Amino acid sequence: MWDILKESDRDPGNEANVILLHTGWSVNAAQEYNGGDGWSREHVWAQSHGDFGTSAGAGTDAHHLRPCDISVNSARGNKDFDNGGDQYYDDGGSIPTECYSDTDSWEPRDAVKGDVARMIFYMATRYEGENGELDLEAVDEVNNYPDPEHGKLSTLLSWHEQDPVDDFVLMFQSFAQQSLGVIPYTVCHLK
Repeated sequence: MWDILKESDRDPGNEANVILLHTGWSVNAAQEYNGGDGWSREHVWAQSHGDFGTSAGAGTDAHHLRPCDISVNSARGNKDFDNGGDQYYDDGGSIPTECYSDTDSWEPRDAVKGDVARMIFYMATRYEGENGELDLEAVDEVNNYPDPEHGKLSTLLSWHEQDPVDDFVLMFQSFAQQSLGVIPYTVCHLK
């Protein structure tokens, strides 16, 4: 999965780097995890919302995995998505991000809100409880852990409208078509 993220989220301005989802920071792609000092894989549909961990299927589906700063990923935890809260500062409170958080929700930076929404929509559509898989549902509430639900649907719909598909998502589409053999839902079904 690490190699897929190094390709799917490659920084077009520096091919040795990846772009981190929540912050937009460009970091060395070779520094995945790196003893806690690199980047990690963000499960946009939080693993604990259905308890699927990193098992095949939802746990390894590249359509909702993105590179993320380790401490930002930890701060997001298993929170649902919604507007509001206080700005999140990384590195012990010294580096501002464009993310906001409160006790039960996380708001990503504006440039990826639509992307996050479409990843949640994909997961809710793709995983319908067939063939032993979980039935994941996007719902219009927060505090859904540990149920296989993610919110907040009305906010996600708004984010989808406010942040349309961009060049970075189109780059992922091209990668997915060439490498994974699929046309991503995020572009084809919602554009």
